[in-house]
Formats: sequence, C-alpha cells, structure tokens
Amino acid sequence: MTTVQLPEGPLLKGRLPRRVPVRQILCLLPLLLVVAVAVQHRSVLAEGFGHLREAQLPWLLAAVGATCLTWVAAAFTRQGAVVDRLPRRRLLATQFAAGSANHLLPTGLGASAVNLRFMSVCGIPLARSSSALALYLLAECVARVGLLVTLLLVFPGALRFGALLPEGAIGPLLISVGGVLLVAGAVFAFVRRLRTAALSFLRTALGELRSVHTRPSRALALWGGSLAFPALQAAGLVLVGQALGLSVPPAHMAVAYLAATVAVALVPTPGGIGSVEAALIVALVAAGGPAAVATAVVLAYRIITVWLPLLPGALTLGALVRLKVI
Repeated sequence: MTTVQLPEGPLLKGRLPRRVPVRQILCLLPLLLVVAVAVQHRSVLAEGFGHLREAQLPWLLAAVGATCLTWVAAAFTRQGAVVDRLPRRRLLATQFAAGSANHLLPTGLGASAVNLRFMSVCGIPLARSSSALALYLLAECVARVGLLVTLLLVFPGALRFGALLPEGAIGPLLISVGGVLLVAGAVFAFVRRLRTAALSFLRTALGELRSVHTRPSRALALWGGSLAFPALQAAGLVLVGQALGLSVPPAHMAVAYLAATVAVALVPTPGGIGSVEAALIVALVAAGGPAAVATAVVLAYRIITVWLPLLPGALTLGALVRLKVI
C-alpha cells in the first residue's frame, strides 16, 4: 500500500480565497469620488479659484467662518432631533464628513446615510434613528421655507419673479405638481403593504417628535439649529458678494439664495452640483445683479462651501469609517 502525504495546513489555508478588505475599500472610496468629481468639473474649479484671487480677503475669511459654523448648526439640529445624548465631538466630525458625502451622492442621500449609520453605532434603534432623520429633514425644510417667506414679506421687491419663470410656465408647473401628488396618493391608497409600513413609520416618528418636544433643550437645538443652518449659508453668499463687489443689497442676496436652494431641493444631482450654480446665478440676476459679477460670486461661493471642504471631509469620512465611528 502506498502512503499519500496530504499538504500541510498552511498550504491549505493559502489556497483559500482571501478576505475582501471591505473597510479599507470604504476608506478609499470617498477620495476616489472626490478625484472623479474634481476632474469632471475642472474648468469650473479653475474659474472659481481665479475669482477668489480677485476678491477682498477679509470678506472671504468671514465667508469661510460662516461655512464652518454651518457644521455646528447641523450638529445642534441632529442632536435636537433625538432624545438620546450623542457624543459631541464625534457628532461634529460626522457632520463635517456628511457634508462631503452629500456632495458625492444625490442630494441628501450621503448625509442621511452617514448620520443614520452614526446613530446606529451610538445604539439608537433603526426605527428611532430613521424617525430622527425624518424629523431633521422636516425641521430644516420648514425653517428654510419659513425664513424665505419671512424675508419676502419684509422685502417684497427682493426678487423679480418674472425673470425666474418663463412666460406661461406656471400652468404646466402646477399641473405637473398636481399630477405627482395624485399618483403618490393613489399608490398610498391602493398598495396596502406600503400604506402599512408608512403608517407604522409615522407613528414612530410622531412618538419621537413628542419625546423631543417634552425636553426644551432638545426642541431649542432642533429649531434653533434648523434656522441657523440656512441663515449661515445665506450669510456666506452675502459675504462673498461683498468681497467681489456685487451691487445687490445683502437682504436681497439672502432672499435669492433661499429661493434658489428651495427651487433645486428636488433635483437629484450630487450636492446640487450644476443645478445650484445655475439657480443661484438666475436668482442673483433676478435680484438686480449684473450677470457677469453674479456668476463670479456664485463660483467663488461654491469653491468655499463645496470644493475646499470636499477633500478634508472625504479624509474625515474615511477616518471615521476606519475608527468604526460610522
């Protein structure tokens, strides 16, 4: 009889497929996306940096400061949307990273995914963290639209709305909105599983809403942060406008910013890249600014608020993934 010697254990192990380094891939993915987006928009970046060189430095530094404060406002709002106490430093770092993710994925999805994961790691159940996310989005929407309406009531001549919509476009727009609402209502009424899931989520969300508003500190953080966030964004545009000498009153620039961002809220582009620039330029021209200067202001503003934080935010996102914070 012939004895056959089997391979040693290490050889057998060496033949097995290696484990895919998922976490390492997730750490590098944001950086790769940043490079891809930057290459795609390299002409816009070059023009925007060119305008920054022509601007007055003190106003630009103030705009950078306002941009940094938006992450603090977002952190306050996120904390206010949930009863549980979240770790402050990690919460702030997560908002900075979420801003980068938001510019790399369709509008709102990046930040929502990062914050949902962060709350899950903090031990908040998925149903409650989803409700907190919905409450945050609702508060931010109400605050932004409310701030816009308030400014329009105080400054009724801030925008020439005739320049924003083509002639005869209001009718088709209203018909389209009505059609979308009708289809959504029909789906909700006839698809039972969807209706059951939606009603269950609504009950959880209402419970979270009541719990948050029983604590004044949480309610103040939620609504104060929601108002501060769009106000600081608008202030950043105003400061860049002052740096480049845009001949539009500051309040009118703030109205133009809020109107433009509300208009593009439903456009599913990564971070609103492209759609926000176009809407802001149109809104600033409608507020009375020259087209050339308005374009320069918008490009410089987007450089400060989107492109400069994009790489540090991606690095922070990768670090948070590696440290298992998200």
